[in-house]
Amino acid sequence: MGFLDKAKAAAEQAAAKAKEGVEDVQVKRELGQAYDELGKATFALVEKGELSHPGLEEVVTRIRELNAKAADDDSPAGEKSAEAEPAEADGQPA
Repeated sequence: MGFLDKAKAAAEQAAAKAKEGVEDVQVKRELGQAYDELGKATFALVEKGELSHPGLEEVVTRIRELNAKAADDDSPAGEKSAEAEPAEADGQPA
């Protein structure tokens, strides 16, 4: 096998490894998006009163606090509202 054949084989092997790495990153990104969608759907169900579990309470409380803080941060001239706006059904701040 000549030098060019060896170089070509090495380049093909490197390309295959790079492709596997890209596919791994893509799968992990899609998995993260799926978890995000599940979390938003779960939060919406908790807010509607259709789902309740003690294991969810801590994170639901944190999301409510962050939504309230985001709503306060959006107030003009830093005014704090007396009551935070309720979150939308999809878990996003209003």
